[in-house]
Amino acid sequence: MSNNPASRAADFDLSKIDQTFLDDPFPTYAALREHDPVHRCLDGSYFLTRYADVMAVYRDRRFSSDKKAEFGPKFGDTPLYRHHTTSLVFNDPPLHTRVRKLLSPAFTPRALSVLEPRFVELVDMLLDDAESRGEMDLIGGFASALPVEIIGDMLGVPRADRGPLRGWSLAILGALEPVLSEEVARHGNDAVTEFSAYLHELIVDRRKNPRDEDVLTALIVGEVDGEQLSDEELIQNCIFLLNAGHETTTNLIGNGIAALIEYPDERQKLQENPDLITAAVEEFLRFESSNQLGNRRASEDVEIGGVGMPAGTFITLCIGAANRDPAEFPDPDRLDITRTPNRHLAFGAGIHACAGMTLARMEGRIAIGRLLQRFPELKPNGAPKRGGRARFRGYLSYPLTLA
Repeated sequence: MSNNPASRAADFDLSKIDQTFLDDPFPTYAALREHDPVHRCLDGSYFLTRYADVMAVYRDRRFSSDKKAEFGPKFGDTPLYRHHTTSLVFNDPPLHTRVRKLLSPAFTPRALSVLEPRFVELVDMLLDDAESRGEMDLIGGFASALPVEIIGDMLGVPRADRGPLRGWSLAILGALEPVLSEEVARHGNDAVTEFSAYLHELIVDRRKNPRDEDVLTALIVGEVDGEQLSDEELIQNCIFLLNAGHETTTNLIGNGIAALIEYPDERQKLQENPDLITAAVEEFLRFESSNQLGNRRASEDVEIGGVGMPAGTFITLCIGAANRDPAEFPDPDRLDITRTPNRHLAFGAGIHACAGMTLARMEGRIAIGRLLQRFPELKPNGAPKRGGRARFRGYLSYPLTLA
């Protein structure tokens, strides 16, 4: 990839990204924002990098989240296609509205306050285990374990059955990368098939034995305008709940701690002022967004940033670039845990704004805050390993020594 920003922007295409980009996409994002913010890719789609343009698309209902037209050619008639075209995130009203209304009660601040003590207990248990060894893998031993347990609790998945959940989630989400290999597709389809079979049995049991304050029970018995979720909708949106709540929260915790290690002054500021953790989590979400890319399709002729696009045009919204746009965020490439205002787009905006954002913020606040309080001298203990993906930015492993 060229070192010249204008050439880098002109040559950019999601089908040709390399390891340099995956390691650090932000110079490329900056080049695109400056030289070609409404960038036309080789396949005729557009890649948006300015905050104002991304926000405008999020708030405009002429841009559809329905992915059937895109995922048909990509996945064919497969479990991955059936999953991604039935889940909440890749649908428009009325299905989106119906599923979201059924899920919303589980994500209110009041409902989450019931989960918080359990989450604190889980965090402390993992930190106790790490202390006994004097070291930990930030991802495998901490960040990835937390959301799996919380979503497992919400769905009522028995603890003995939770072992495969992370692997299923990674395989299914990995298939959303811009370039899909046969191996990744195979793993993704196997994961959807296995997870669907498991959920079918769980749902059969829950119909016989409903539980109070249980998200799965609420989804099974809930109605919106007299209509319930079909079995297929039920299964695929339970899979979505795990995937949405797992990968992004794992990355929030991992990226947040990594950023504090990279910026020791901000880390010291947070350790001396623990009440800053709420603002710090917002900055972690902005600085290195767990989800870097989103997509929409124009449902009619539109114009974005002065560029006309016909109906059917596919658009990639670069959240990672928008969240570092200097027109919205002064000194955007610097971590500032006191940044205000901080109107980042890590959770999207408009009708598709993340339903679980309150849960993610709670998990980030408690996990990062308690880890730093418990081990103020933590530092890297070997080379971290990036996830190697464009859409979801995080680490596969990050070894730490705790004292």
